[in-house]
Amino acid sequence: MSAVFLELEKLSLGARRPLMDVLDGVAWNTSGLITAIAQQYDSREVLMLAWMNRAALQETLITRRVCYWSRTRQALWRKGETSGHQQTLIEARLDCDGDAVLLLVDQIGPACHTGRPNCFYNAVRDEFIEVIASPPAITPAHGATA
Repeated sequence: MSAVFLELEKLSLGARRPLMDVLDGVAWNTSGLITAIAQQYDSREVLMLAWMNRAALQETLITRRVCYWSRTRQALWRKGETSGHQQTLIEARLDCDGDAVLLLVDQIGPACHTGRPNCFYNAVRDEFIEVIASPPAITPAHGATA
């Protein structure tokens, strides 16, 4: 754990430290990433887990529109860029040892690429995985007949 997070452990309620000093102490993994959990700010529903690099986190903090790092595309991924299902940042919180960030967001539309409200629809129930959210109804393409 970095010195800045050890210092933060000892601070009292309301104490403050400069953001850039804290970001310098974040425990970025060997790929320069940190796990990011998106949670709907008002319902507290956990929506998804993704990754952020420093540029994605800084862009998110500046623009208030959530930006992640796509490990698949090796590029910044602005949530909702193609789907329109954007996340607006309400608040960002770093965990106690600086290796995860919680994003309290206002989600527009479904968070999951499957069209489900969140990405956590596979529940472990006894010795089974149970799907607990239906995929969206598929509508015929324009001009197609059912």
